[in-house]
Amino acid sequence: MSVAIPKRQLFIGGRWVEPVKGGRLPVINPSTEEEIGTIPAATPADVDAAVSAAQACVDSGEWTRSTGAYRAKILHAIADKVREQKTFLATLESLDNGKPLAEAEWDVDDVATCFDYYADLAAALDARQYEPVDLGAEGFECALRRDPLGVVALITPWNYPLLMSTWKVAPALAAGNAAVLKPSEAASLTSLELAGIAAGAGLPPGALNVVTGLGPDAGAPLSADPRVAKVAFTGSTGTGRAVYLAAARNLRPAVMELGGKSALIVFDDADVARAVEWAMFGVFWTNGQICSSTSRLLVQRGIAPAFYKQLKRRTESIKISDPLVPGCRLGPLVNELQYKKVVGYVEAGKADGATLLTGGRRPPHMPKGYYLEPTVFIDCKPEHRIWREEIFGPVLASATFETEAEAIALANGSEFGLAAGVISSDLERCRAGAGGAAGRHLLDQLQPALLLPGALGRGQELRLRPRAGALWLRGLHVREAGDHLHQLGQVGLVPRDRPLPQVVIRD
Repeated sequence: MSVAIPKRQLFIGGRWVEPVKGGRLPVINPSTEEEIGTIPAATPADVDAAVSAAQACVDSGEWTRSTGAYRAKILHAIADKVREQKTFLATLESLDNGKPLAEAEWDVDDVATCFDYYADLAAALDARQYEPVDLGAEGFECALRRDPLGVVALITPWNYPLLMSTWKVAPALAAGNAAVLKPSEAASLTSLELAGIAAGAGLPPGALNVVTGLGPDAGAPLSADPRVAKVAFTGSTGTGRAVYLAAARNLRPAVMELGGKSALIVFDDADVARAVEWAMFGVFWTNGQICSSTSRLLVQRGIAPAFYKQLKRRTESIKISDPLVPGCRLGPLVNELQYKKVVGYVEAGKADGATLLTGGRRPPHMPKGYYLEPTVFIDCKPEHRIWREEIFGPVLASATFETEAEAIALANGSEFGLAAGVISSDLERCRAGAGGAAGRHLLDQLQPALLLPGALGRGQELRLRPRAGALWLRGLHVREAGDHLHQLGQVGLVPRDRPLPQVVIRD
């Protein structure tokens, strides 16, 4: 099964626009290493046009001053259109970034669900406008109004191209913002399709703009544009630092979802067969290219021999193939650069003295493509690079422990704090372990529905809350003054029949 790759342009102001310099970047199928299409290569001039279109949308008020109910109708329509195009979008995703088709299909389901979820939140915003706040002061009234930020910059990674774009686009639009989306140049196809889907669902021009291209040419000028009210970024720690600094120079808030090196702790009272399955899921899903991947495994010594024996057998049974082949469970890495990086870590693991339990080579039956066998190292030490650094590939680093305190200390011996997992038949032990280990805690089983802030990533995605998400919280402080209302912080009296000036509280 395959699809024709659409030749899209940049999406700016509600229409497809050729880049100012006419540049395009190749799209390489990671399974075949062949070029299957191209994407437009934006430059700073294109980014300027996209931000201008978003600002014009904000200024018009067509989207930003619309009701939550109206925005909900559009977001539900986007969800419906995504479902209608599920097969096409999932196939495009697999061709672009190499994840197994079944996983891509599940991602598209999640995309539609995400738009529906934020549609419902948008509708609920109407009833929450002008919520009263008791100031505890006689003669004063206060009400809260939730307003969109304005223009928001959204920069997304390549491991979940459409889903991660949706995680940013859906809440931004639900709150009434105008967005400029810059997806990773390594996998942009479905994000471009999302722009067309949104326009077809009735989204006003300029509410969603998509600029594809290289980071220095598109991502850097976008994050540094002073018209942007907020930046949301998901990607590597190094790039995130640069984006954060660019936003800070304009005194703009930035949300970072960065790297991880998460630990999974398996105690000796765990069901070994089930624990092995969860360990494999935690590190080999999406070809190991997940920031919250539990790529560090801690196994209590009493069950280590039996655990490793079963882990080796099950890892070697994973079906590696072209991601469009039914039953594929591990596809290629996203591109040549990532492949070489991951292979370099495999060699570092060997050089540092870790024991290669299985994998670590190109699958013999896959002579082309960026394929690597699922790889497991044991006897890892805290100083080993494969234990300390994010690999972002199908490579598991494992060590053993004796006591619970030792396990927690090893799990916390990391600069990252994104996630953690504890597997035990004792729920109290799981709770105690989760209370000590760093990150987002997954009790007894990996629970993808639990989304909490991470220490390094400072995770604040998927929210409409003022502090973390896509809204300003405005406090309207009012004191009775005869037939007029006095606005605290403003000079003079405001008649009742005139709109109240606003005091912005950046909460």
